[in-house]
Amino acid sequence: MSTHSGDDARYTTHLPGGHHWSLRLRRGTTLTLTAREADTNVGLLCYNPENLLERLNLPDTLKAQHTFKLTRGHCLYSDMGRIFASIVADDLGWHDSVGGNLMPHHLLAKGWQAVSYQQAHNAWTRSGYDSFLVELAKYGLGRRDMAANLNLFSKVASDAQGRLRYVPGHCQPGASVTLRLEMDTLVILHTCPHPLDPIPDYPHRGVEIALGTAPAPTEEDICYRSRPENARGFANNRLYHLGL
Repeated sequence: MSTHSGDDARYTTHLPGGHHWSLRLRRGTTLTLTAREADTNVGLLCYNPENLLERLNLPDTLKAQHTFKLTRGHCLYSDMGRIFASIVADDLGWHDSVGGNLMPHHLLAKGWQAVSYQQAHNAWTRSGYDSFLVELAKYGLGRRDMAANLNLFSKVASDAQGRLRYVPGHCQPGASVTLRLEMDTLVILHTCPHPLDPIPDYPHRGVEIALGTAPAPTEEDICYRSRPENARGFANNRLYHLGL
């Protein structure tokens, strides 16, 4: 499906469903994620590796860009008004910004059988919350450092009464999204299911990860031009990188 699936990538790997991953990515790196199965979900958090107190702020991300969903042309903001990453390519047109994270108690509430590592090894059932905690611990972070996460590949719609509804079938096999890192960023991912996914059994849906490089954005860049606020966000990044 995608023409930006990382054919020229410098590094590729597969992240199975129900797993987690993290890496410090340099400014100018591209991160392309490609779904293997329908209804894949990827939870994402971002932190500044030079100052771990700075992290992804989804409320500011949405408010600054006047949107409920995220897609190509949107930026991911930190709580310092800087841009961690821009969405430069997207097959889906909608990524969930409000659905939250799969918590341990959701496993029981959904009737998903809790399967331990001793029982199933790498096929055990994990929550997104615990998956994030495992990766955060590698960098000296913990529960107090958890932020609201983005759910890539998933769509959650709102009705007239404001009730949220998960949209099955939104993600199809081969769908991709590409982020361009605008500053050095600690990226943390998990492939645990969306908390509102109604599937009766715990799904294991993985993604392909491809890392590449991209030139620095200009003022003609789609993410720079999509909102006036984004121009200010890129200006904040330029000031930050001056090191003054």
